[in-house]
Amino acid sequence: MSQDSRIKSNAFREKVMPAEAAAALITPGSTVGMSGFTGSGYPKAVPQALAKTMEAANAAGEKFRLRVLTGASTGPELDGALAKADGIEFRLPYNSDPIAREKINSGKMEYFDVHLSQVAPMTWQGFFGKLDTAVVEIVGVTEDGELIPSSSVGNNKTWLDCADQIILEVNSWQNMALHGMHDIYYGTALPPNRKPIPLVRPDDRIGQTTFRVDPSKVVAVVETAIPDRNLPFSPPDETSQRIAGHLIEFFEHEVKRGRLPANLLPLQSGVGNIANAVLAGLNKSKFEDMTSFTEVIQDGMLDMLNSGKLRMASATSFSLSPEAAESLNANMAAYRNKMILRPQEISNHPELVRRLGCIAMNGLIEADIYGAVNSTHVMGSRIQNGIGGSGDFARNAYISVFMTPSTAKGGKISAIVPLASHVDHINQDVQVIVTEQGLADLRGLSPKQRAETIIENCSHPDYKPLLKDYYRRAREHSYGQQSPCLPAEALSWHQRYIDTGSMKA
Repeated sequence: MSQDSRIKSNAFREKVMPAEAAAALITPGSTVGMSGFTGSGYPKAVPQALAKTMEAANAAGEKFRLRVLTGASTGPELDGALAKADGIEFRLPYNSDPIAREKINSGKMEYFDVHLSQVAPMTWQGFFGKLDTAVVEIVGVTEDGELIPSSSVGNNKTWLDCADQIILEVNSWQNMALHGMHDIYYGTALPPNRKPIPLVRPDDRIGQTTFRVDPSKVVAVVETAIPDRNLPFSPPDETSQRIAGHLIEFFEHEVKRGRLPANLLPLQSGVGNIANAVLAGLNKSKFEDMTSFTEVIQDGMLDMLNSGKLRMASATSFSLSPEAAESLNANMAAYRNKMILRPQEISNHPELVRRLGCIAMNGLIEADIYGAVNSTHVMGSRIQNGIGGSGDFARNAYISVFMTPSTAKGGKISAIVPLASHVDHINQDVQVIVTEQGLADLRGLSPKQRAETIIENCSHPDYKPLLKDYYRRAREHSYGQQSPCLPAEALSWHQRYIDTGSMKA
């Protein structure tokens, strides 16, 4: 243990051990809550040691598998390593690792896709069974035994409270200037003891900067210095820039109509290249003094904080490119009063999203002509990542926006379809759909009016005639005329792509 150890409590210093020894305290078949949210703040050393143990067990003809709960997706040292070792029996609530995705879709791993705001209360309610172990990355331990959170908060408070035993990874790669950036609220409860959450602005602080923990439950402390692994983002392409342009024009129109204030309302943004393009567009727009109440702070939001366009960002984690993560980590102190990281039961809480009037901007896999959105399943049955927090925000937002290029697979598939093959967001929760072709404002429209607006404004020219033809025949032959559809034909919309590799064949 180094002299400048971040473990200031004697009781915790006595429990320092190698990752292999800590991993040996986790037993096969147990349920483990691990830190981590979109590639930030996840344990790196203990999962890799666990993976080696699992591989050895497999070689000996034995099974060593765990039920793994996290905040959201993590990194290759956790999801990737454990999935490769066939060590995950059950996973929730979100995944983006390609190895784990393949095991889920081949039926070798059970997966529970759940709204992120629901994980903490469902854990307390016991729906996931007993939580045997928490493995949580932190920045350090204070002299009085409280834990300084890392680059994500996620469900860590719940894991630390509920687990029978706790393993801590103290990561010296994370900047100590994170201390003070967090707002850990301990006022949530289950019915009938729930009380209103006293947060009325994105920059309100209602909790404390550290985690409380029962030191008797801490069985191991592992010192690491391993960086977060985040994926790079592509520069905004023409399609993304056109989507951003349509959306910013819409915001300007809403301000002129008096339906939005001049500085908009708190922004929520999903992760990805389109989301970053929208944030880049907002950074160049005339809007000033903006705020964010969202899940993750990504590159575009960091740029907005740097320019001063964004005054404050509230989230539960970072989701940054490697370059942005390195820059943030090196200059963390400069951002401490511009960011707040909260538990995801707060960052995604429906009560707060509704009260603050968030503008929710999320991506999708496909949207149908009536505005129902599929954000999780390719071809209706193969899961991509998960619903994440999009449902928490979409249903409760002041304005619920979904964004997508109008086509996928190099133009071989239309993202606008007659009937979504899987529905995550019903049409009542979808107010605005944007593609590079245009924007459909669906507020106040009947299903038939929605269909005509989406086809006209959002569909690609190659598919607009097909969609119009389908809608015409649906109007002629549908059983009812409230939401006219031909279900059997609509759900085989992509069949030509499956058979020929091209919808235009």
